[in-house]
Amino acid sequence: MSQKISALAVMASKYSVEPSKLLETLKATLMPKATNEELLAFVVVANRYGLNPFTREIYAFPGRSGGITPVVSVDGWIHLMNSHSEFDGINFTAADLDGKPYSVTARIHVKTRSHPVEVTEYLSECALPTQPWKSHPRRMLRHKALIQAARLAFGFSGISDEEEAGGSITAAIPRPVFAAPTEPVAPVVDIVADNLTGAEVPVTETAEQRFAAAMAEKAARE
Repeated sequence: MSQKISALAVMASKYSVEPSKLLETLKATLMPKATNEELLAFVVVANRYGLNPFTREIYAFPGRSGGITPVVSVDGWIHLMNSHSEFDGINFTAADLDGKPYSVTARIHVKTRSHPVEVTEYLSECALPTQPWKSHPRRMLRHKALIQAARLAFGFSGISDEEEAGGSITAAIPRPVFAAPTEPVAPVVDIVADNLTGAEVPVTETAEQRFAAAMAEKAARE
C-alpha cells in the first residue's frame, strides 16, 4: 500500500493535486477499467520516464495476455529524446521508389559517442491499412524510424509505440508487400530537422546520394 501511495504521490506532486484526487481522475478519465495494481504499474512507468498521461504522451492499452501495456505516443517519444541529457540532434534520410516512399533512416547524435545511432525502417514492413498511413505515409515512416533509433540510442525499455501495442488487433490485417525493385532506388533525399516540429529542408547532395547515383550508373552499364 505504501508503494502505491508513494508512486501516486510523486505524480500528484508534479501536477499539484492530492494523490487521492489523482487516482480518482486517472480512473475516471484515462483508465476506467483498470485495477489498482494495473494503475500502479502505469504510474510507475510514467514517473520513470517523466511522461504526462493527461496530454497523451503516455496512455494504457489492454495487453495481449491481460493487464495493460504502457503506450507512448510519438509526442512522448519526442519528449523523451529532447529531455535526455545526451541527445545532440537527429536527422532523417528518405528514399523513394517509383515516386513512392520506400524507406526512412533516422540518425540520432549522442554527445558521448563518436558515431550516430542509425536505424532504417521500410514501408513494406511498417505500413498498415489505416488512414494515417494512407494519407501521410512518409510522416508515419519517419515516426517509426525515430522511435526505433531512440530506443537504441538511449535504451528506453518497458514501453511500446501505438502500433506495437495494437499488434494483436492489427496482426490479422494484411500488410502491403512491395515487389523486388526492377530499377535502382531513386536518389536519396537528405532531410534535416533542426527541431522535430520544424519544416523539413532538403540539403545539398550527400555521400549517400553520390554512392546511390554511382551504383545506379554501374547497374545501367551492366
